[in-house]
Amino acid sequence: MSKLWGGRFSKETSELVEQFTASIHFDKRLYKQDIAGSIAHVKMLARQKIIAPEEAESIIKGLKEIEDEIKKGQFDFLVKDEDIHMAIERRLHEKIGPVASKLHTARSRNDQIVLDMRLYLKEQIEEIITLLRRLMLSLVEKAEAHVETIMPGYTHLQRAQPISLAHHLLAYVQMLKRDEERLRDCYKRVDIMPLGSAALAGTTFPIDRHFVAELLGFSKVGENSIDSVSDRDFIIEFLSISAIIAMHLSRMAEELVLWSSQEFNFIEIDDAFCTGSSIMPQKKNPDIAELVRGKSGRVIGNLLSLLIVLKGLPLAYNRDLQEDKEPLFDTIDAIKPSLEILAQLWVNITIKKQDMFHATQKGFLLATDLADYLAKKGLGFRQAHRVVGEIVKYCQEQGKELENLSLEEMQRFSPLIEQDVKDALDLKKAVARRNSYGGTGFEEVKRQIEKIKAELSS
Repeated sequence: MSKLWGGRFSKETSELVEQFTASIHFDKRLYKQDIAGSIAHVKMLARQKIIAPEEAESIIKGLKEIEDEIKKGQFDFLVKDEDIHMAIERRLHEKIGPVASKLHTARSRNDQIVLDMRLYLKEQIEEIITLLRRLMLSLVEKAEAHVETIMPGYTHLQRAQPISLAHHLLAYVQMLKRDEERLRDCYKRVDIMPLGSAALAGTTFPIDRHFVAELLGFSKVGENSIDSVSDRDFIIEFLSISAIIAMHLSRMAEELVLWSSQEFNFIEIDDAFCTGSSIMPQKKNPDIAELVRGKSGRVIGNLLSLLIVLKGLPLAYNRDLQEDKEPLFDTIDAIKPSLEILAQLWVNITIKKQDMFHATQKGFLLATDLADYLAKKGLGFRQAHRVVGEIVKYCQEQGKELENLSLEEMQRFSPLIEQDVKDALDLKKAVARRNSYGGTGFEEVKRQIEKIKAELSS
């Protein structure tokens, strides 16, 4: 069969060209969206009396049969078809004959492909939001069980202050909440119906684009036909958000790798979620976390890839835009399983509470509490900071921790230090009293958990 667009050509397309230009091997995943868009388009054509009702019925019946063939694996995807649109239309011609040619009335592959991409991405955004929420719930459940589990909080990867483990986990929930907000906002700009823009200038046929938008569940219709066929901002925006998600997951994965190491020994990952070494029998490797961390590079690279493709393109459609699909598909194929497996991984992590607590007992984590204690006694905070710095230096020289100093030793540095300093240097009390809004205090963390649970249940 000759090309459906081959009327002005005197030669068959080179096989080498067919291989080079074909996108059917990756855009075939858009078959459902392509068929849904075609059915809506045909219904509109019949409604507007552009084609006869019986012609529309024949086309729709044929399209549904093709969809069934693809689902059952009975459809032949051919390189010579170039893309999913031509593959479906070729098969439609085989099934119903010349009437199939009326399907493409008042549209172009230019608006057809961007329609498919928008329909597909709308579905994927909804699925990714669901997966984000599952991961958030896993983190919240783990946090709820560990409100009073105390661990070192870090800055510069140095032990800084004692915190609730729950508070640390909820920090990731806040990151993921922002990711969800960004996706929901992005969805608004994906939810714009481009069909009817045709190649770039619209069409002379009396089409009803708003009717097609209603059939396909779009809230808006593209305002400018040139922009509609050439716009890939919605994909770039999604890739940008995905890059941020991947970065967040990578940071989480990095901590899982660190925490499961013997140097930290904060967590034990279930055997079912680890792998071994081909040569070292003792090894138990956190490969899941490492792969999540690694996939972030691909996702970030996909964003840069499409930005570079688009940066020099004149309006309107250019074949370069075919390169938008693989970065998008690859990003989705990296983000979704990463979210899914991390949600399960957190369920299968055992927290080593004693090891976490033991780690807070070295490194002078209560130095700030001691400075606050002196400030509350009336000393200016900067002076209090200096006094505590001198005490820490003394501890280092003596090989002691703050909690091990006698009252007499501490009073050498400030007469304001009294017997009640013991409360300031009690780890659990130090964490519990940090109940400023958003802080790590136990009651405040419980409030945060309840707030997040309410948000996730809405």
